Amino acid sequence: MEQNALLQVKDLHVSFATYNGEVKAVRGVSFDVRKGETVAVVGESGCGKSVTSQTIMRLIPQPPGILKQGEIRFNGKDLTKLSEKEMEKIRGKEIAMIFQDPMTSLNPTMTIGRQIMEGLIKHQKMSKDKAKARALEMLRLVGIPSPESRINQYPHQFSGGMRQRAMIAIALACAPQLLIADEPTTALDVTIQAQILDLMNELKEKLNTSIILITHDLGVVAETADRVVVMYAGKVIESGTVEEIFRQPRHPYTWGLMGSMPRLDQKRTQELSPIKGTPPDLLSPPQGCPFAARCQHAMKICTQEMPETTAVGEGGSQQVACWLEHPMAPAVQPPAEVVGGGSK
Repeated sequence: MEQNALLQVKDLHVSFATYNGEVKAVRGVSFDVRKGETVAVVGESGCGKSVTSQTIMRLIPQPPGILKQGEIRFNGKDLTKLSEKEMEKIRGKEIAMIFQDPMTSLNPTMTIGRQIMEGLIKHQKMSKDKAKARALEMLRLVGIPSPESRINQYPHQFSGGMRQRAMIAIALACAPQLLIADEPTTALDVTIQAQILDLMNELKEKLNTSIILITHDLGVVAETADRVVVMYAGKVIESGTVEEIFRQPRHPYTWGLMGSMPRLDQKRTQELSPIKGTPPDLLSPPQGCPFAARCQHAMKICTQEMPETTAVGEGGSQQVACWLEHPMAPAVQPPAEVVGGGSK
């Protein structure tokens, strides 16, 4: 863990009470985010990415959500210990979030301009005139044409790409130190995706904002991230710089993710390799490695005990939780098609 990190998530456990029992959605997640960097959190649907991000914002309703243990330190403050009133002062002002679906996240009864102005009036104590001028500036910044007329329009009058830009404008209006982007390019066509990613990179450079990027799209990760956290079944199973994860992935699950991603240097006839099987049921998680049932390299120990996280590679910046890293484990090489799979 980086001592001077802007955000430190330590041993986070989050569960949900259901009629069938306790769903252990996040099970001991730890990572940090430094100032001015983009950390991508990747993994299949249901691995705990969005639950982790919403817990950082303290947006998980309790009940049914249960924050069982862990720390979320932001600028030295443990967010898990703050009251709802204290969190309201941080949300939007110091930490902002771009949600997965802008149509359900934007208020359909309020103009886009009012939704941008709302945070400025509340957190920055701006007058309406100043807040409106800032809202126009934000709409220009995110590349929305004719902001003078668009500021008075409603979300349904915007296209999908423009709604996503409006969400980014709302999130960045108060110049937060940390931006959490939950699948910010989902359901957008590739041209708009590229524009949104370029915009986020540009704003990060201008405002020195740190970004947590929640995604399952490894192409997006390669384009924007500095470091990568790979999650599976509520746990972090591998982490490292984007170059380390793409050039020399160490966990069989990461190999599977890389192998299922199309690459420009592949022959047209070459098929993608899906990860066979399904993730474990988090009502009763396995006691060993959660990926063991789907891993072709699994050993007996893999089903019995969860491996410790091991620092690997040069400088130890890459970390992996896998029994294959044990000195007594057989030497297993990643598939040729996933090594050197790309870089920024």
